[in-house]
Amino acid sequence: MCRLLGYLGPEIQLDSLILDVPHSLVVQAYAPKELAVAKLNADGFGLGWYHPIQTTAPFTYRNILPIWNDANLSSLCRYITTRCALAYVRSATPGQGVDISNCQPFQVGDWLFTHNGYVKQFHTTLYRPMGQLMSDRAYTTLRGSTDSEHIWGLLLSALSAEQPPTLETALAATLETLMALAYEYDTPVAANVLVSDGQKLVGSRLASHNPAPSLYWLRDDPHFPEAVLVASEPLFEGNWETCPDFSLFTVGTHCDVQFRSLSHLRQSHPG
Repeated sequence: MCRLLGYLGPEIQLDSLILDVPHSLVVQAYAPKELAVAKLNADGFGLGWYHPIQTTAPFTYRNILPIWNDANLSSLCRYITTRCALAYVRSATPGQGVDISNCQPFQVGDWLFTHNGYVKQFHTTLYRPMGQLMSDRAYTTLRGSTDSEHIWGLLLSALSAEQPPTLETALAATLETLMALAYEYDTPVAANVLVSDGQKLVGSRLASHNPAPSLYWLRDDPHFPEAVLVASEPLFEGNWETCPDFSLFTVGTHCDVQFRSLSHLRQSHPG
C-alpha cells in the first residue's frame, strides 16, 4: 500500500505541496498515521505534473529510493511549477519487486495514474484474468508486474473503447471489472485511484472485502486558495473531508468536486 496526493488549482511551486507542509509525503513515508498494513513507505516514490502553460504530455520523476534519501528532490520541487500534479510514496506489496518500472505515477499520452490499494496474492489470483481482459494495445504498455499497473492496463483498455474517451466513465467501467473479478475469485482488492488528463482529477475510494484505505479531500484552503487537494492523509490542519467509501469523484477546473456513488458494486463477503 502507498500514500497518494493529487492537486488541481492555480499554478504553484511543487515544493509547497511536496515538502513544505507539516505532514508531507516525506513525513508520511516514515511516519504515516493511517497506513493499515505497513509501517513505512520506503520502496520508492514518484511525481507527475503538467506544464502550467505549454500543451505537452505530462512529466514524471520516479525513484526506487525512499523519498527522504533523494538528494535531488528539493531542487527539483523548487524548480517545478504546475497547476496539476500527482505524487505518491510506495510500500511494496510482498512479492512485488522494488523496481523503477513498478514506481508510479504511470503515464501514457496525456494521462497520469496512481493507485493505493492491493489485489491480495495478485500473481496467483487475478494476474492472468486481468491481463486477459486488456486490449492488446494496453497490455503492451505494461512495463512492471504490479497489481497497480494491471489496474492501469484495464483503465487504458476502457479508455480506448470509448469515442471520445472520458475518465469518469472509463474509471467506473474499470472498477466494475475489478470488483467483479474480486467477487468471482473471492480475492480481496482495494482501489483508491487518482487519474488525470491535466484538466481534471478523477478518483475513487473502495474495497471489496475490507475497509478501503483512507482518502481525504480539501477545497479552497488558505494554504492553497481556489485549489482542490486529495490525499491519503491530511497534509496540515484544515477542513479535510473523508472521501466516501464506494465512491467515484471528479475535481473540475473551477474547484468543483462531484461525487458519484458506486454502492452497486458493494457485495457481501462471498461464502
